[in-house]
Amino acid sequence: MSQPVLKPAAVRKGARVAVIAPASSAKMERIEHGLAVLTERGFDVVVGQHARGKEPPYFAATAEERLADLHDAFADPEVEAIFCTRGGYGSNYLLEDLNLELIRENPIPLFGYSDMTAVQTWLLDELGLVGFHGPMVAADFYRQGGVHEASFQAALNGGNVTAGVAEGLRVLKPGRAAGTLYGGCLSLLTASLGTRFAPQTEGKLLFLEDVGAKPYQVDRMLRQMVLAGKFDGVTGFVFGEMLECASPGTSPDLLEQVILRVLDWFDGPIAIGLRSGHVSRGNVTLPLGIGAELILESEPVLQYLEPAVRV
Repeated sequence: MSQPVLKPAAVRKGARVAVIAPASSAKMERIEHGLAVLTERGFDVVVGQHARGKEPPYFAATAEERLADLHDAFADPEVEAIFCTRGGYGSNYLLEDLNLELIRENPIPLFGYSDMTAVQTWLLDELGLVGFHGPMVAADFYRQGGVHEASFQAALNGGNVTAGVAEGLRVLKPGRAAGTLYGGCLSLLTASLGTRFAPQTEGKLLFLEDVGAKPYQVDRMLRQMVLAGKFDGVTGFVFGEMLECASPGTSPDLLEQVILRVLDWFDGPIAIGLRSGHVSRGNVTLPLGIGAELILESEPVLQYLEPAVRV
């Protein structure tokens, strides 16, 4: 059963923010550059004890250490937002021992995507905590033009944002729909099926994105979601940029053909191309858990209907 929405407070200018690595390790030069950029933006940055670490075979630290950094960030009364270094793999090791009451009592924005989908959707489903599918330190902040400024600032201060053609949005199937914006990385959502951490997608305005998945692999994941009943009652679909989701020597629109064929039964609107998550540039921050409207008519628009934070 869906929880009432739990919105964090707006993040003040000059706020203290925590940087943690809940999954894979990141390249040190990217971490340091990203941290410098956050500092240049006026944030008071504190770095989790294990954010710069490496733990074989590909983690930033042990699951216990990564979880401790996450809990410490939520428990610190001076921290107003949390940023992940990167995704990669390993957040699923944290799910069983997440201190939900601690997080419920200290709701602050958690920015991330990719592997963080596992944590963000669980916190949204269990606590109603708005998730921020947005830029990470060693994936977006470290590179010039890696952050979509309007949506990032709106996520911090409670402004509303309209995403459209400039943010990559294109029409696959026209129409309009409203609902609670929900979703994240498609491969993480499908990986959780059959567990108690499976996403509560039913009835949502669903955002799905991924990177490096061939069209037949996207087909397989979408079919798995269909067969699991996870598209029942969905009001509309918004697919991401789907970076590198192509097969050499095939039609450039093969992925779009696949999506339309797998969802040929769906009567609502379908869009693609929104640059949020794994993107080529300008990562759009999507607040998951708030009301939004998808309008795919003369010009595609995804409009947030409410602020993502308490102002």
